[in-house]
Amino acid sequence: MIPINSVNIFDSKDYSRIAQAIAFIQKNHLNQPDLATVAQQIGLSESHFQRLFTQWAGISPKRFVQYLTVEYAKSKITETKSLLDLTLDVGLSSPGRLHDLFVNLEAMSPGEFKTGGAGLQIRYGIHDTLFGKSLLATTSRGICNLYFLDSSNEQNAEQILQASWKSAEIIHDQQTTQPLHDQIFHPEALNVNKPLTLLVKGTNFQIQVWKALLQIPFGGMTTYQNIAESINRPTAARAVGNAVGNNPIAYIIPCHRVIRESGELGGYHWGLVRKLAILGWEASRKI
Repeated sequence: MIPINSVNIFDSKDYSRIAQAIAFIQKNHLNQPDLATVAQQIGLSESHFQRLFTQWAGISPKRFVQYLTVEYAKSKITETKSLLDLTLDVGLSSPGRLHDLFVNLEAMSPGEFKTGGAGLQIRYGIHDTLFGKSLLATTSRGICNLYFLDSSNEQNAEQILQASWKSAEIIHDQQTTQPLHDQIFHPEALNVNKPLTLLVKGTNFQIQVWKALLQIPFGGMTTYQNIAESINRPTAARAVGNAVGNNPIAYIIPCHRVIRESGELGGYHWGLVRKLAILGWEASRKI
């Protein structure tokens, strides 16, 4: 097992540069900008950018771009649908896969939902991740929120959390959330495979959708329509989209893996560039 303090942690400034590069590459993909041009856009030397990006993604920027195309996304939609169909046919809870987290999801009762977390103690911390800063919140019954933050909402992180849990006691406790953060974002480096428990509040329909999202394999992509069909609500693709957008536990419940049938990204509560970054990073690790 690798000690936690030796795990490579990217700070928010590193991710900001990666995100700027990905946004520039995506916007100018028809012109196929070279490495020097991209590096210049984010204020780094070509060698520094190459080193930073490869350290983050595990592959070169040139290869990473291959995972940002509509054609690649369409191929993953088809592949993932086959995997999910196989899962349903054989009655498994999820396809076997190396990189995914083990997750148990517990839903709050309707009564607990209505009280807005009365009697609940929520401890939270703010952490640097591969995809920028995040707010991670947990209770004695499991993780209840994971939000990505940026400069516009970082200062209001606790207020955002309190708005979701109006009657709960909110406590800043970085020491409690740090091990969870490390397990979520560095499970392979830490050799951790114990389950993560999630505590969610939502309607029955939302919880159905969030459970379905947990079946999407690491590196996979699916569509809103496929999710609707998987929960036997084939005409509810739009409602599925709303439930996906209201996912309270980003990354762990992988709403980023749901895109449009056209291969375009669709929406993402935490920004389309971040969605693209996560999908590209997962694709590079999967390969």
